Amino acid sequence: MTNITIYSKDYCPYCKAAKQILGNKGLKFLEIDVLERPDKLSEMIKRSGRRTVPQIFFGDQHIGGHSDLVEYYRSGEGRDQGQAA
Repeated sequence: MTNITIYSKDYCPYCKAAKQILGNKGLKFLEIDVLERPDKLSEMIKRSGRRTVPQIFFGDQHIGGHSDLVEYYRSGEGRDQGQAA
């Protein structure tokens, strides 16, 4: 199974929703809180090209934020990473 990484902030409702989607699919993920680990913010920006959270990666594949994750499953792309939403 692909390693899943989600960059987040603890107060972010979209981060919570994205983590819930992944959790509901039974997927384990590494969460990196960029407030607790400010050094990881620059890593997130470099990897994603974006400054907002969440930023979600399946391995090296950048999925995007919450809306992108929802679309990823709706489009059927995510069939290898849990059930379609």
